[in-house]
Amino acid sequence: MTRNTWIIFTAVVVALFGTLVYLSSSDNVDVSNVDATKIQPASEASGNIADHTFGNANSKVVLFEYGDFQCPGCKGAVEPIKTITEKYKDQLAFTFRAFPLTSIHANAIAAAASAEVAGFEGKYWEMHDLLYQNQDSWEGASASDRTDLFAGYAAQLGIDETKFKTTLEDRRDDINKKIDFDQALGRKSGVNSTPTFYLNGEKLDQVVKDGKIVPAGTEGATSVWADPETFDTLILQPAFKEAGIDISNVQ
Repeated sequence: MTRNTWIIFTAVVVALFGTLVYLSSSDNVDVSNVDATKIQPASEASGNIADHTFGNANSKVVLFEYGDFQCPGCKGAVEPIKTITEKYKDQLAFTFRAFPLTSIHANAIAAAASAEVAGFEGKYWEMHDLLYQNQDSWEGASASDRTDLFAGYAAQLGIDETKFKTTLEDRRDDINKKIDFDQALGRKSGVNSTPTFYLNGEKLDQVVKDGKIVPAGTEGATSVWADPETFDTLILQPAFKEAGIDISNVQ
């Protein structure tokens, strides 16, 4: 084996080992006494980082997404979900939990970590959107290049690049705990792919076509959350009604 071959081999082994260690740590997070259907406050188990929630955090109707920033399907979900969450921002709570699929998305954890750093500056959702908007630019980036890219996105949000990188390093343990915690809650809920959505604890696995819920596998059908109008009519409005939330003035 040549010296260069050995270096490449060693790097691959280290990368794989790091991934295995990360997965093992998330598997070992004890969330047996945590209600995954509730918005979580900051706790020691989550690295003292609370759930990231857009809209009315006190609402009785809560939409959860378990997402991977490197997942193309999650990128496709951003706009339809934004349509719904913006419309009902006073009536609905929307919480995003990181669920990086490390076996197929090498930069997913780093992206999730970058969103957490932006969150310390009150810019979590802005970074969330930038990461998805620019997914094609960073998904294949090297470890060094992706850090610079993410720091550049932070700068676009008014966050000092040096501070971003320093915070990323200084609070790495807390950030990893938060991502592990999110993943553990996802596994407890039965998540095995992204994006996966839950509304008040019920998995949104329905598919729709022509404004109606149809059997899985129906040709031309789409996930119910991917069709904002149908999602609104068939899923959200009944949930608001059941919760006693008045939406008559919502435009």
